[in-house]
Amino acid sequence: MAAPVDPPAPVPPLPLPPARTVLVPERGEFFVRDSGGSGPPVLLVHGWMFPSDLNWLHVYAPLQRAGYRVLAMDLRGHGRGLRSGAPFRLQDCADDAAGVLTGLGLPPALVVGYSMGGPVTQLLAKRHPSAVAGFVLCATALDWSDRRQKAFWHTMGGLRLLLGLFPQSAWRGGMRLAGAPSRESNWVASELSRGSAVDLAEAGRELGRFDSSGWAGSLTQPRSVVVMARDRLVPPRKQRALAAALGVEPVLLDADHDACSTVPAAFVRALLSALSAAGGRALRSA
Repeated sequence: MAAPVDPPAPVPPLPLPPARTVLVPERGEFFVRDSGGSGPPVLLVHGWMFPSDLNWLHVYAPLQRAGYRVLAMDLRGHGRGLRSGAPFRLQDCADDAAGVLTGLGLPPALVVGYSMGGPVTQLLAKRHPSAVAGFVLCATALDWSDRRQKAFWHTMGGLRLLLGLFPQSAWRGGMRLAGAPSRESNWVASELSRGSAVDLAEAGRELGRFDSSGWAGSLTQPRSVVVMARDRLVPPRKQRALAAALGVEPVLLDADHDACSTVPAAFVRALLSALSAAGGRALRSA
């Protein structure tokens, strides 16, 4: 009988920016990717369940080449993010991000929020306006109370149980069913299994409670919105409503919710355009 073959090592398929730990007094230690450099800082805020490296893998290098200093932090309960023991709250994630920017001694940053990162970015701009030079919201909305979305959030208890019992095997099996190559699927499964099942489940419920429709329009920073025109998770009409509330013409991308990983080149083009509209062009030329 042949000896069992070990799965390939979980190695990222592309180079990643250097990692560092940032201590924020009275909040904790936070895992941050930081490309370094003297360009305008861009803080990337990932979506639900997918930590920074999975969300932004194909974005890091193009933003660096465009002249930005690229930063990305794992939100609490996700990836290598903080485990505090407190219930997951979006406003805590926003305060964490502000603390990281302050801890690094950075000037006001451009902030990009994807999916769940959209609510975090909106809260960051509201609660810490001096930390945000401008922001871009991608595949996200003012609220997540659509009936279909609410039904999805109600499944979070079962998700918590599944991930808690079989973290690595559950993710690896899902990746293989999706047709991902073995080496890549092992890396993705390894990254996904780092998350806290409790926090991931509560994060889903938090999204179901979020609603910025009463205040998003009062945000004062330059902003832009990238709409995924075929999004099956966040209805495109809700993404367009977000752009309307912010008073901007959206950047449209003919893609589903996972555009950052399935059509990365097109997504990067849309993101660079949105960053310029949100003040990036002016900051790079300053």
